[in-house]
Amino acid sequence: MTNKKRPTVYLTRKLPDLVETRMRELFEAELNIEDAPRTEAELLAAMQRVDVLVPTVTDRITASMIDQAGPQLKLIAGFSNGIDHIDVDAAARKGITVTNTPNVLTEDSADMTMALVLAVPRRLVEGTRVLANGSEDWRGWSPTWMLGRRLSGKRIGIVGMGRIGTAVARRAKAFGLSIHYHNRKRVSPATEAELEATYWDSLDQMLARVDIVSVNCPSTPATYHLISARRLALMQPTSYIVNTARGDIIDEAAMIECLRQGKIAGAGLDVFENEPAVNPKLIKLAKEGRVVLLPHMSSATIEGRIDMGDKVIINIRAFYDGHRPPNRVLPGRA
Repeated sequence: MTNKKRPTVYLTRKLPDLVETRMRELFEAELNIEDAPRTEAELLAAMQRVDVLVPTVTDRITASMIDQAGPQLKLIAGFSNGIDHIDVDAAARKGITVTNTPNVLTEDSADMTMALVLAVPRRLVEGTRVLANGSEDWRGWSPTWMLGRRLSGKRIGIVGMGRIGTAVARRAKAFGLSIHYHNRKRVSPATEAELEATYWDSLDQMLARVDIVSVNCPSTPATYHLISARRLALMQPTSYIVNTARGDIIDEAAMIECLRQGKIAGAGLDVFENEPAVNPKLIKLAKEGRVVLLPHMSSATIEGRIDMGDKVIINIRAFYDGHRPPNRVLPGRA
């Protein structure tokens, strides 16, 4: 790239120092030192003057914004695995390439999913809170106090058996859970055999028969409120639901009502339908010990963020070296 004009690159959020330093070495990179979310007007202004936009999952890049982008914007190099926040079809119509950072956060996300699978039935947060409020609230061991539910021997139903869902299944199997899954298509016979997994063509039938539901599918128009009020009603009153994918896959209002009425036993959530806003009713349920809430941190590891940054850089360099970026997102993927 030394004999070519260095592309101007706009980073919408602060990235790890190693990534930002490399960006500055290779490109004319504009950083977000304060890490404050950019407004739509700020994003649009950048799109009208820079060559490359590097948005994150919190940046909504709409068709209207893409239509108003300057002719010099040729690449949207997403710092994310998911692409539901970018109108990929509109970008394709405008001749803008979109890339993402897949296959980086699988293990981190699966780890956090399993942490929630453990935390909710075993009441880990409730137990932590007892001592955090002062040891005087704890009078010692009791045979009937803080009883949770055993994991071994229970059934976990994984909604979306992609890379993350499969990684969750491997962890769950190690804890003695029986693996069940629903997916658009069955995984390979070898993977099914390895996990001793049962495939359910009917999501409804699976939800009615498992003890823990783990949501691991992508957010697309087809999966919006996939776990609907009707489907939540199919779950057993002793069952739990865990979501580390996207908040809008579950009908959040319906889930809250099921929790309040005791129609499901609990929930572990790392994502929310209207984040960063969290429904006050969910916060109340968390204080009552009915749910465990995390601030969208399932992928938050230093290693993962650096790996994501490396993929963004590789995509930008490949594009401006005249090659097809390795992580190009094709229109109509959803």
